Amino acid sequence: MNFSLEQLRAFVAVYEQRSFSKAAVKLDKHRTTIGQVITNLEDEVAVALFNRVGRSVEATEDGELLYRYAKITVQQALTFDKVALSLSFGGLESITIAYGSFMSPGLLTDIRLKLLEEFPNMKVHYVVRTKPEIKKGIEDGSIHLAIVNVYNSKVVNSIDFTFLKNLDFYLYTGKDHPLATAPKNKTMSMMKSSKQLILKAMLDDDMAQKVILSSDHEIIDQMTLILKLLEANVGWALLPSLVTISPSYQEKVVTFKSEQLLDHVSVPIALWAPYSKQIAPIKEIVSNIFAEYPYPKGLD
Repeated sequence: MNFSLEQLRAFVAVYEQRSFSKAAVKLDKHRTTIGQVITNLEDEVAVALFNRVGRSVEATEDGELLYRYAKITVQQALTFDKVALSLSFGGLESITIAYGSFMSPGLLTDIRLKLLEEFPNMKVHYVVRTKPEIKKGIEDGSIHLAIVNVYNSKVVNSIDFTFLKNLDFYLYTGKDHPLATAPKNKTMSMMKSSKQLILKAMLDDDMAQKVILSSDHEIIDQMTLILKLLEANVGWALLPSLVTISPSYQEKVVTFKSEQLLDHVSVPIALWAPYSKQIAPIKEIVSNIFAEYPYPKGLD
């Protein structure tokens, strides 16, 4: 068989858009052109890929099977283009690093200081993004590197994936909250009837079933606000152990334990990046910092 990359791109676009017209818009082609490309591909593979009913398009059983392989091929071709293009350019003048709001400011600062040491003239932009936003940003080139919670994530072939480590989350509350001094065999029942403060990033990453323990819960977008609310004894929260806090928080925010929850909840963290020669040394720096970073066992 001698089908082309253009045919596979058209096939993938029609499958995902469920429309010849929408696929044509996405590929900046005329609808008639897309229709002819698909017809030629069907002749080449000797199977019908789509059932055409009026303006609607549905994949056939054979089309469903072939889509997965076509998608992988198109993604690999895109990766080849990006890597080849990166080889022809020098170092990056600026880089955008995306992360979830669960990340420690201290760790992000360490990354920035190391990059400043190794690449003193490079500008580094930090942005908080959700996982879908990060995936889109890497694919369109607006994000160069991302620290991502990969709990319940699927492999994305167009993204370079590097596992960093499991991030431990611990139970926190205010120093004067009843949970702070409760025996650990009583804390679970108290937690279920107390106000829980939940970091929005955990829900964005499809972890609701794992992290929501109380029916009385509130969703907070920023780590610093959760810490302030804990300091005021508003409730309790499940937060990463490497959260960097000021001495004032250390005096008023403490960890507590629960027999049912054991010591902690672990969340896998990974580095996402495009396939690029220029990004490789930056990836290595970030990976090394994660490997060497001390993970405290709590605030108290």
